[in-house]
Amino acid sequence: MFPIWATTIVFSAVYSQNSSMFLEQGMVLDRRIGSFSIPPASLSTFDVISVLIGVLVYDKILVPVARRFSNKERGFTELQRMGIGLFMSILAMVSAALVEIKRLEIARELNLTHEKVEVPMSILWQIPQYAFVGTGIVFTYIGQLEFFYDQSPDAIRSLCTAFALVTVSLGSYLSSLILTLVSYFTTLGGQTGWIPDNLNEGHLDWFFWLIAGVSLINLVIYVCCAFRYKYKKAS
Repeated sequence: MFPIWATTIVFSAVYSQNSSMFLEQGMVLDRRIGSFSIPPASLSTFDVISVLIGVLVYDKILVPVARRFSNKERGFTELQRMGIGLFMSILAMVSAALVEIKRLEIARELNLTHEKVEVPMSILWQIPQYAFVGTGIVFTYIGQLEFFYDQSPDAIRSLCTAFALVTVSLGSYLSSLILTLVSYFTTLGGQTGWIPDNLNEGHLDWFFWLIAGVSLINLVIYVCCAFRYKYKKAS
């Protein structure tokens, strides 16, 4: 079970972007809707909303449809559910990268590259990336808990289920490590780097593409491990 557990750490690294680089990106987008200014952190609400909607759609629509094809009571196996969640995490990073590419394009067109100011692009364009993360949570985290509860040895079932939650903290550490390495290597020789204080001069989109690439490699490894995994017999 350990390889399956390890691959979910990367998903948690993507999830940690909700409270880190997604906020940095939101700070340099247009946060005004009429006379109201949207706090970038408030967009995580769409993460929660997508979880609530995702659980409802999964239980009421996806499971009954999948049950017809798979002849399984739960519709999807735990490993299939987790795999879908890992794929959603890739879509989240791709969405964030595309938003950043457009933001930088607007900054160049308006000659704002060397000015530390907001770019006239609505912060609401970030909603899809938060929604993808929330949908990924529905599949990955819930599937992960089911997997560890069902597949763990009976004597240490509670311990293994709790151990699955450790991936959340390890994902945050992994995200911090990647960010530290990116900041170090991209600023060698006095270069501006991908993530400078003025994001209009940087390439936050490249950072998002990097996380998406790591997530893609992680998904391939996960699929290989999932195909080799043998479910234990029900006790």
